[in-house]
Amino acid sequence: MHEHQQKELLAAVRAYLEHKLRGVDHPALSNNPFYDKELGLFVTLHLHGDLRGCIGYIQGFKSLRSALFEMAEAAAFQDTRFMPLVESELDDIEIEISILSELSKVENYHDIVIGVDGVLLKQGRNQAVFLPQVAPEQGWDLETTLKHLCRKAGLLPNAYKDPKTIFEVFQADVFSEEETSHEDAK
Repeated sequence: MHEHQQKELLAAVRAYLEHKLRGVDHPALSNNPFYDKELGLFVTLHLHGDLRGCIGYIQGFKSLRSALFEMAEAAAFQDTRFMPLVESELDDIEIEISILSELSKVENYHDIVIGVDGVLLKQGRNQAVFLPQVAPEQGWDLETTLKHLCRKAGLLPNAYKDPKTIFEVFQADVFSEEETSHEDAK
């Protein structure tokens, strides 16, 4: 993904949150054909370095153009781990977007590469996902990551060793306002 596309998507999310909280005009994306692709997408919000909201689609079944604003709203106002975003927080929010590759099944959890692969863990009706950046941000190795993922899915911490547990991986193009602002400063 080109840097100008990253900047446009980040600016669109920020403008959308301003639209929702301050009543400014709803943003529009350019007519770039890339935005019509159906891709998995997550919007993550951080406040002073701490997670403030993160919601997305693992698989693309809506255009990026459509899913971007839907996930921005969900991350800001519908992530049940947090109170809805308020206007006083808006200027301190850092936006991060993850655009995902297709899922691929992994036969052995040892084949998961921390820092490269995002992981979807499934066992029966229970499932949970971590984006590729989660484990490195937390300083977790593979085993620690999988234990946390099991807990997130409502399973026992060692459920990842159960042969009934299914793993799928994906990669992500991850970019944030912080990174693009550092690129501008160079």
